Amino acid sequence: MPEDLHYLSLDEVAKRLKARTLSSVEVTRALLDRIAKVDRDLKSYAVVTPERALADAAACDADAAAGKVRGPLHGVPLAVKDLCDTAGVPTAAGTAIHRHRVPSRDATVVARLKAAGAVMLGKLQMTEGAYGAHHPTIPAPVNPWNATYWTGASSSGSGAATAAGLCYASLGSDTGGSIRFPSTMNGLSGLKPTWGRVSRAGVFPLAESLDHIGPMARSALDCARMLGIIAGADPDDPTASTLPVPDYVAATNVGVRGKRIGLPVALADLDSDAHRALEGAATTLRRAGAEIVEVALPSAFDQASRDWIGLCSVETALAHEATYPSRARDYGPVLAGLIQTGRGMAALDYARLQHRRAAITGALDSLLASLDLLLMPVMGTAAWSLDGLAATGRDPEAVAARLRYTAPFDLSGHPTLTLPGGMTGAGVPAGFQIVGRAFDESGLLAAGHAFQQESDWHLKRPFR
Repeated sequence: MPEDLHYLSLDEVAKRLKARTLSSVEVTRALLDRIAKVDRDLKSYAVVTPERALADAAACDADAAAGKVRGPLHGVPLAVKDLCDTAGVPTAAGTAIHRHRVPSRDATVVARLKAAGAVMLGKLQMTEGAYGAHHPTIPAPVNPWNATYWTGASSSGSGAATAAGLCYASLGSDTGGSIRFPSTMNGLSGLKPTWGRVSRAGVFPLAESLDHIGPMARSALDCARMLGIIAGADPDDPTASTLPVPDYVAATNVGVRGKRIGLPVALADLDSDAHRALEGAATTLRRAGAEIVEVALPSAFDQASRDWIGLCSVETALAHEATYPSRARDYGPVLAGLIQTGRGMAALDYARLQHRRAAITGALDSLLASLDLLLMPVMGTAAWSLDGLAATGRDPEAVAARLRYTAPFDLSGHPTLTLPGGMTGAGVPAGFQIVGRAFDESGLLAAGHAFQQESDWHLKRPFR
């Protein structure tokens, strides 16, 4: 068994399992052993299900021996964020109030992964209710690259576990940046699909019109494999798109030659690490054959992250209506504060936010109509230390500043792919994101794969 079995790509593990040079029990036991050894410090898992995982792995091996292949993830161990319902396994959504909640059926995304042959290792820790802070009684996952740095929110456990070799890929969710923040902080490839591309049935909501479910993995190719399985129409979610699901894996081979990729000018708030990652991405994509063109972001772009807070607050208040304020004492202060904001918003103010949301969506559609893709930073500060994050606080302007480059694309629903593109002086990854037109995940994944064929940032690991 190779020493670095836990760091193989999902694609490589799937191929070896298909060729039967590895067994599912082998790889599942190896990852469970690593979780037992490493996760005492990282705290990335909310729940680990070793007996169930090994039984499922053994069943996959028996099927393989009989010539039965369940799907493209046959026998591959994965994990999902703890807001995805899992039948018979607790799903708490990072809260104390739901810590004993055990769903009777799987979320659609979980059911589709299982149907494709995936073995579920457990549930990954997250911030309370998928907002910006962990519940005070639940330890926050630790960044495996540097424990003094942020792990990202709210898919913090998904980021830490996937980066540290505790699963081959995971699911996260993104309402304001929660696939992109942990992906960039942990050196992962994270895909936020177009809103509606992936069903949200059985997923605990933060703000339903903003929530996106997507894969977090070690490469764009691995994201393509995951997306092809979880995407598509769902009778349990009427907002899930009925558009056909492309062959995303095949799309990764298209490349970026001749593609027009916009690079915004006047991004004055970027620190040197974020600027270097963005410029390096532009240089690499140009070398791969893309045309990089300077563009201006819409004038309302910065306002969008401020508007996001108000819009999210109202929908979060609705999501928690059954338990807040009746059980307000069981909530942490950050999520409770957001709910209070939402409950206090006037209808006319909310309508104004919705009008501005429609305007920024239209402006971004217009910008992307002249381009194939848009190259963007994830954060102005490439990597936040925990001390730096605490010093900035949680007032609306500080939150909006952190969300400046992520929240607008949750408001508009456009797809994004976050990729690692550098390292900071503190030894923490620095990333960037590529934004696409609605439902052009194929274009994003082709660009991401082309970038990763020309670079090796995605191959770096935090420790053995």
